[in-house]
Amino acid sequence: MTLQNDAENLSDSFVSGDEDNGGAPTSIRNINNEINGNWLSSSSNSIHEARLKAKAKRRLRKNSSRDSGRGDSLSDNGDAVRGTSAAPTSPKSKLLDRKSRLGKGRGLPKKGGAGGKGVWGRSGEVYEPEEVDVKDPNYDEAQENCVYETVVPPLEERDFEKTVTPIVQEYFEHGDTNEVAELLGELNLGPMRSGVPTLAVSLALEAKASHRELTSRLLADLCGPVLARSDVENAFDRLLRELPDLVLDTPGAPQLVGQFIARAVKDQILSKSYIEGYKGRVDCEHARAALDRAAVLLKMSMGGLRIDNLWGTGGGQRPVTQLIKEMNLLLKEYILSGDSKEAERCLRDLEVPHFYHEFVYEAIVMVLESKGEKTCKMILQLLKFLCESSIITVDQMRRGYERVYMDIAEINIDVPRAYFILEQFVDKSFSAGVIDEKLRDLCPCRGRKRFVSEGDGGRVKLESY
Repeated sequence: MTLQNDAENLSDSFVSGDEDNGGAPTSIRNINNEINGNWLSSSSNSIHEARLKAKAKRRLRKNSSRDSGRGDSLSDNGDAVRGTSAAPTSPKSKLLDRKSRLGKGRGLPKKGGAGGKGVWGRSGEVYEPEEVDVKDPNYDEAQENCVYETVVPPLEERDFEKTVTPIVQEYFEHGDTNEVAELLGELNLGPMRSGVPTLAVSLALEAKASHRELTSRLLADLCGPVLARSDVENAFDRLLRELPDLVLDTPGAPQLVGQFIARAVKDQILSKSYIEGYKGRVDCEHARAALDRAAVLLKMSMGGLRIDNLWGTGGGQRPVTQLIKEMNLLLKEYILSGDSKEAERCLRDLEVPHFYHEFVYEAIVMVLESKGEKTCKMILQLLKFLCESSIITVDQMRRGYERVYMDIAEINIDVPRAYFILEQFVDKSFSAGVIDEKLRDLCPCRGRKRFVSEGDGGRVKLESY
């Protein structure tokens, strides 16, 4: 204890000497008592130990503030003593630690775990609306009760066609009227609402019959949610005025527009008095033809004509039995007229290119069931014409012939000479370039059993016609 007190008094004397004399006596004393960094007297050793102890105490205070009093401590003789808890691992981990560093409390995270950079509060906490401070320099009395809403500007006429045309063309592909209603509902059509039926009918005039049927359904489904009956009437008024221009691109536009008017009246999106309102007021011959066509169809509907199926059901939406029946009628009409181009046009109107193999199948079966060379020659000429014009693809033609090969056994029950006629027709088809050599070699031939003379031992030989 005496040595420690002497060291403390001596250290205090050094500090006081430095403060009073600017450090001069201490430097002189150091020069006399230190040689090459070694203390000469015994008092110098005590000063050195006192400095080490003071340094250890400062380090202990620093660690204790971080570890909340649970770190290292010094014993009475100045040795460091380990506490019960481990020392901090690294300063970086301590920076990311949210626990309190004051040594107070239970060691829980600060702010209940809701602290940290960019954190407004704990999860699930709901903030109440802040009251407006009248003394705020940015306070504006006019904006206190404002309600903010998303406003869609009305669609301009120059952008109308560019926006609505892709919607109608996509509808021709998927046929979902609900999707069209949603897309049009997102637009602020404004006064351009009546332009939707006009644009849809104009696009349908240049499309197929199935697209016209889809257009009629679209107009019926849009009337109410998106369009009003007055919008539909204004649209058909505009179509009647634009008929002279529509005829230039579609010669049959007056008859088609008249059918659209009749279908709209039948679907109750046009009033029955719409056509009567034009009596005696029409100067354009095209508009008069359209109105006459609509009036005739409505009168025929009273006699049993179904206007709701005016355009028919195009494409793959038709039943298979109906498609087969129409193909047979097409072939019979061709046999009577011999017009290959008309048969091609009727086949295109069916809009089932994936089902043309059925047409090839029915044509070959008609040849097998015929009783003369005329039908065989005309059918072969038609198949060659359709193959050269790429109406019927090579794959569809091959599938049609293969189906006949598979069913020839059943056909032979009704037509005894079916195998022989089929072989002749296949050879002629190969000579005309309708099928290839591989498909010709697949043609089945009927085998027959024949007992030969007794010299052959009664064996059975398989021969073909």
